[in-house]
Amino acid sequence: MDEMNDQIRRVIREHGHLSVDIDSLADDADLYQAGMASHASVNVMIALEDAFDVEFLDSMLKRSVFESVDSIAQALTEVGVEA
Repeated sequence: MDEMNDQIRRVIREHGHLSVDIDSLADDADLYQAGMASHASVNVMIALEDAFDVEFLDSMLKRSVFESVDSIAQALTEVGVEA
């Protein structure tokens, strides 16, 4: 799980446009409160799909899935990425 979270954090660092350093946030911290805009979350989603070679289900394309490192990790596990 640590390796997955590290990779998720790398993607967020590169594409999330947060107003704070991702490394200063807990895994359950709200990324939107940390400055991630809806447009940036789309870029994060696309980058995650590329990084993990998966495609998020249409039912997962909602704000709550990309709200935190934990919620992203859970979604990735649901689409078959092993923690």
